[in-house]
Amino acid sequence: MELNGIRALVVGLKKSGMASAELLVRQGARVRVTDLKGLELLPGGYAFVSRLDIPFRKQSHETFEDCDLIVLSPDVPADLAPLVEARRRGVCVIGEVELAAPFLLGKTIGITGSNGKTTTTSLIGHILQGAGVPVQVGGNIGTPVTAMVESSRPGQWNVLELSSFQLETISEFRAHIGLALNVTQNHLDRHHTFENYAAAKGRLFETQTRGDYAILNACDPVCAAYAGRTAARVEWFSGKGKVSAGAGLCSDKLVLDGKLLMTAGEIPIRGRHNVENVLAASVAAARAGVDGASIAAAVRTFHAVEHRLEFVRTAGGIDFYNDSKATSVDATLKAIDAFPGGLWVILGGKDKGLDYAALRLPLAARAHAALLVGAAAPKIAAQLQGAVPLVDSQTIQAAVAYAYAHGHAGDTVLLAPACASFDQFESYEQRGRVFKQIVQGLPEKS
Repeated sequence: MELNGIRALVVGLKKSGMASAELLVRQGARVRVTDLKGLELLPGGYAFVSRLDIPFRKQSHETFEDCDLIVLSPDVPADLAPLVEARRRGVCVIGEVELAAPFLLGKTIGITGSNGKTTTTSLIGHILQGAGVPVQVGGNIGTPVTAMVESSRPGQWNVLELSSFQLETISEFRAHIGLALNVTQNHLDRHHTFENYAAAKGRLFETQTRGDYAILNACDPVCAAYAGRTAARVEWFSGKGKVSAGAGLCSDKLVLDGKLLMTAGEIPIRGRHNVENVLAASVAAARAGVDGASIAAAVRTFHAVEHRLEFVRTAGGIDFYNDSKATSVDATLKAIDAFPGGLWVILGGKDKGLDYAALRLPLAARAHAALLVGAAAPKIAAQLQGAVPLVDSQTIQAAVAYAYAHGHAGDTVLLAPACASFDQFESYEQRGRVFKQIVQGLPEKS
């Protein structure tokens, strides 16, 4: 991609947008940036545009005129009216992953799915690093892909968590190893239909070529269907038995390429879904050249990622777990399934157009109550009414206080909201940190 001298507009000035603008400037583009918020409301915004000496303009319809290239941050919907019009005029509209693709050295492992992406991405990076394989980890987790370009090297693996928002705008980006964990309802407020959402994730496999690997969940029909949309060699993982090529769970044994890898009891992170994450990660790591013994050794030393079923503290005999990353109903179902019972589950936040009725039976079987917070609380209450006691807590602080006052030794308080965080928090990370701070501040019961 020749960027020298082109007129480029970066839409969205958070981490991803800033990294995209930096890459464009290094490549000689004439860059300007825009955001729905004014520069005074964007952390570090003034210093950033001053350092790069690039213009900023608050987003409006006119902002999208007079440019050759538009680069979207992941949180910018690709179907905005000004973008549709720009495409009609022949303007190239891409995301930051696509922008990074021609400049990223080394090979790429791309991980997508509705749930488990961050854990699996982190685990693959942990395995490769433990085996002495040069690796860097980023994408939807931590470091934007455009910010990884400068540190990329030949012979290195780039392990990328990739969201549907990032994948819907790719055309040339290619993962040498692509991995789909699962696809369940999520982000319908953005993609409008489940079919659109699933198709966006499937883009990861459509851009692969012969000689690449597509690693798919044999037990997920949407993932399995991606096999017919890729030129890559298809391999499988399954939490329900053997597979023809890849990794499967047989009784309590994880089997990789026909050989025992480890037992499920050796996995240090809780939850049946994390067994599937390990299976998926083991196939990816094996195809990147790591032997089974090294994979198993690395898995045994892996710790839960922050905000993903993260143990916080035991206070008054009550365990507290932070799963703030559980921003969909399916993620919350997996979190609930990781515990035998005695739960106080904190639900709510910004609704993403999801159906919460699937939580009724699991909550009835395992929870003392659902503690409802945030803007989605009325909708959740209407869909869970009669299944489980409901507590209108409004805030996480009030929810924690209620559960601590009414809980008993052996109970578990679980933050697994099934919603986005943007009604009360800037991100799921901030929500998780606030939860942990509240929990750490609880006095011991006398």
